Amino acid sequence: MKILLVEDNPDDVQLTLRAFKKSNIGNEVIVAADGQEALDFFFGENGAASRGGDALPALVLLDLQLPKVNGIEVLKKLRADDRTRLLPIVILTSSREQVDMLNGYAYGCNSYIRKPVDFNQFAEAVRQLGLYWLVLNESPGTNHGL
Repeated sequence: MKILLVEDNPDDVQLTLRAFKKSNIGNEVIVAADGQEALDFFFGENGAASRGGDALPALVLLDLQLPKVNGIEVLKKLRADDRTRLLPIVILTSSREQVDMLNGYAYGCNSYIRKPVDFNQFAEAVRQLGLYWLVLNESPGTNHGL
């Protein structure tokens, strides 16, 4: 099961990867450095969505403050397409703006998590996030009875 991390800050990418490693989450992490790159991953000429459901990630971790296409626009486009509308999407952001949280939920994110500043707190948040979304949660993509 792959994870798509949509994050433009290289330090936050490294922090997230370190937190996954520290938490023994060995899933392959694909990084999209901006919103357009994330959309191209799904809908571009050779995008994952065009190759079939098994190429989709198990989880999308989405920052909001992204260059080219912001996170809310990425979320809206993923939710508007039948191929990606049920994909688990967790907003992982440093934004403290109430409007960002409200918009995230209004446009269909599954969860909204503010990044803690302290690495140990961040690592614990990532551990819990991985445990829940990758182990405990059953999504339509993993429930073969649907």
